[in-house]
Amino acid sequence: MAHPARELDPACSARDLYGVELRRQRQLAGLSLDRLSDVVNYSKTHLHGVETGERLPLPPISEKLDLAFGTGELFQGLWGAIKREHTPRRFDHCLELEARAARIQAFNASLVPGLLQTPAYMCALFAEGKAGISPEEVDSLAAARLGRQEILRRDCPPDFWWIINEAALRQAVGGPAVMHEQLAVLLPLMETRHTTVQVVPFEAGACSLMVGTLILLTLPDNSTTVYQEGPRNGEIFDDRETVMQRVRDYDRMKVCALSPRESAALIKATMETYEPCESPWT
Repeated sequence: MAHPARELDPACSARDLYGVELRRQRQLAGLSLDRLSDVVNYSKTHLHGVETGERLPLPPISEKLDLAFGTGELFQGLWGAIKREHTPRRFDHCLELEARAARIQAFNASLVPGLLQTPAYMCALFAEGKAGISPEEVDSLAAARLGRQEILRRDCPPDFWWIINEAALRQAVGGPAVMHEQLAVLLPLMETRHTTVQVVPFEAGACSLMVGTLILLTLPDNSTTVYQEGPRNGEIFDDRETVMQRVRDYDRMKVCALSPRESAALIKATMETYEPCESPWT
């Protein structure tokens, strides 16, 4: 089922402003997407994606657009603003793609992935990770993340593949009871028709993606967008070179990881270290 293009809000993000301005300049010049594609030597698909805010403009295209439209450094400046845009807005775009994805692959170095988190784990994570946050704010953040998890319960859900670092199993977010419950939730998802979960054990040593988070979002048209997040920032990429490199990195991580069956055994063994007790987050 095709999803209608969302309405762009140029006041919301630099990406939206770029798309709005590209369409405006193209229409002022009386150019179709096909004709502009010939002028700047970029595909119609990519140009349409930039106009609708669904794709990042590849860095060289901004200079070509400025030359084509005679706009000085307008698009080059907007590209700079996109690069400086703060992480939450970039992650918002990641969530938009997540909702439409046909396949989602993710690696998490230190936490259980958001789509797999229990309410208690979420609440502990938000409360312990943000100084001064109110209980109401914790509940609001948890509710939003729980809303994302509806994607797992669709009639035709995406194909999911999660790789989790063993550190995420050992990091006692919320205490033993929260972690015992959280790890138990992972077990039924290890290897099903739509889900695969693997764990990278400590014994695997250094691997290419050992820090932060990597998410590969493949849409029904088979295009893939990368979201990569470190301790201080998050970046989105959809250029072919970067996407191919991150897909290769992810494939290598699959090789470093235990099989789903071996991963389940490690999770069960880790659960035994968390003695069930009453949790303040339930």
